[in-house]
Amino acid sequence: MQHSPSVGRRQLLRAGGALGLAAAAAPLLPATAQAAQGGPRTTVTDLGPAIGQFALMSGILVGDTVVIGSRNLTPTRLIAFHLPTRTVVSRTDLGSGHSVQALAVDASGRYLYAGILAKADEGGPNLFRWDLATPDAPAVAVGRTEDRDIRELAVAPDGTVYAVGGIPGKAPALWRYDPGTGLVTKLGVPDPNATLARAVAATDTTVFFGAGSTLAGGDGASRASLYAYDRATGTFTDVTPPEMEKDPSLRELAVVGDRLVVTTAGSTEPAKLAVMDLADLSSYTLARTGGKVAKTLTPDGERIYFSGEAGLHAYTLATGSIAPVRSDVGDLGEVWGLDHVDGGLTVVSGYGFVAEIDLATGTSVVTDLGRAGAPVSPQTCMGIAADRRSVYVGGNNVIARHDLCGGEVVNLRAPGEAKDAEVLDGVLYTGQYSSQGMWTYDHAVDAQPHRLAEFPSEQNRPLDLCFDAVNGLLLAGAQSDTEGGGSLWTYSLEDGGKAAYINPVDEVQLVRAVATRDGVAYLGGDNPTTRGPRGTVVAFDPVAGRELWRIDLPLATGVAALAVRGPHLYGLTRKGGFFVVDLRIRRVVHTADLRALCPGFAAMVTCRGWVYGVSDTTLFRVHPKTFAVTTVVAGIDGAWYSGPHVNTDGLGRLYTLRGHHLVRVDDRPVL
Repeated sequence: MQHSPSVGRRQLLRAGGALGLAAAAAPLLPATAQAAQGGPRTTVTDLGPAIGQFALMSGILVGDTVVIGSRNLTPTRLIAFHLPTRTVVSRTDLGSGHSVQALAVDASGRYLYAGILAKADEGGPNLFRWDLATPDAPAVAVGRTEDRDIRELAVAPDGTVYAVGGIPGKAPALWRYDPGTGLVTKLGVPDPNATLARAVAATDTTVFFGAGSTLAGGDGASRASLYAYDRATGTFTDVTPPEMEKDPSLRELAVVGDRLVVTTAGSTEPAKLAVMDLADLSSYTLARTGGKVAKTLTPDGERIYFSGEAGLHAYTLATGSIAPVRSDVGDLGEVWGLDHVDGGLTVVSGYGFVAEIDLATGTSVVTDLGRAGAPVSPQTCMGIAADRRSVYVGGNNVIARHDLCGGEVVNLRAPGEAKDAEVLDGVLYTGQYSSQGMWTYDHAVDAQPHRLAEFPSEQNRPLDLCFDAVNGLLLAGAQSDTEGGGSLWTYSLEDGGKAAYINPVDEVQLVRAVATRDGVAYLGGDNPTTRGPRGTVVAFDPVAGRELWRIDLPLATGVAALAVRGPHLYGLTRKGGFFVVDLRIRRVVHTADLRALCPGFAAMVTCRGWVYGVSDTTLFRVHPKTFAVTTVVAGIDGAWYSGPHVNTDGLGRLYTLRGHHLVRVDDRPVL
């Protein structure tokens, strides 16, 4: 999208020097953060674990036991859920990474391999093996791929293990682990423009590698690609069905007899499912699933079962038709494990349960894993919102409600992740990742949260939510993982009217931060790629859907957070740059280097006439006259998964995390 010239466009700060975050620019920054604590007027109250559940991200049936991998728990762990007794009979801790997303078992059923989503600052192994013949013995680390995150594993009939995944900024490779030698070997990068690989399958002769741009799309990133790797010659051949090339990524692969089953992740089009002849990969049948998700493939000889955003479906091999699977379970949430056994399906749900569904009758037995013996632990968190009665904390497939009056904590079910949230007149509103739109929950009338509004599915990652009281609009800044760029969402609380303004900053900058004043939305742009502009601030009319003016800040990284107090717009960048814009003259009037307090992502909120910020390490405040920054709580070290959050309850009390615990901060500074 091209922007026509407007008042204030591309006008940079002349007094005070550049804002750049590079070390070379540091001498130009006129202020530094104060290290002083908030003082005796600051009270911090511990409200206990923010979210407690057994969160999960993978599941696989081995014999009569389902092995399940944890998600965003410390430590990462595997549990074994015994179907005949419906109890957790064993567990092992891996001790590193965020989550266990990839599980595979060898042909004997003895060795279970687990691949983790590693932490950015953590070295060490990311591939583990658990001997299921001796489950009381811990899993052992067996290797590491240079692609930090392992997203999928496959074990060939001869016991060789293949892994795929990714690391930001590099194209994903195919990796091999040889149990005989203990060596992990890089076999090559078949698609140099891919950003992530999430699918792998293996036969005696061939390994199939599926990749694309599920994350970091746009900017020349490739779309769905499928490669066949010849194990004898070590060469890759592109075998992508042409009908799948428009989708952003291959989602899953499975070898079923003499056929290869392939699914894509949908974005602007529905996800697709293909059944390919292993003897002639150019021969295949293809179906459109009708949804944007098709994963967790499992066969019964006549059908291929898979999960989507609307539940379970079955693809009939003889007819190529797709039909929903009848079940009395209701909402399954995110399905991370699906297996067929004895005329039924075993489902591992992100809601923390295992469902056993009888295909003939549609009846089911649902077992809560926490009650079955799975360890319930504090989870890393996402969005946070509060009023004088409740605090809500978002996690994976859960929103925890903390009752401030009685102290009760209840886990509510919400698919995906509540990336940010607001409470208005006692009603919760959230932005739900991925492609879930806005959700809402009224404690007075609702049993569970429900969807309020859908938005374009490719605009899948809402990042910041705020309320425009002048226009009565909820505003959400969003990112498109698959297409690049982002959007501004608006939703009217009065009449339910909604709009999505695509790429309001430009075609590469997502909208990471949103603030509002006098009916104007201020959008903070961020560009996760290595090329193009970043750090643009746009003043936007959310009713007319048009830009009013903009400032292109000379930033090395983009905007992480925005807040408004009086005539000033306050902003933080993703690496500790701090700036203040005078909205009356549309100029930057102050900058500072806060890298000591904000080494990465941050959030901001206005409370009691002050602007507060929180980073991964520190809660701090900004003086409204001098713009000096003072530490309120040092070493707060919140256990956040996708960036820190802070919010206020309307009474002037702040809520954020200290470690895995929810804390209330009552700060009463004196001007």
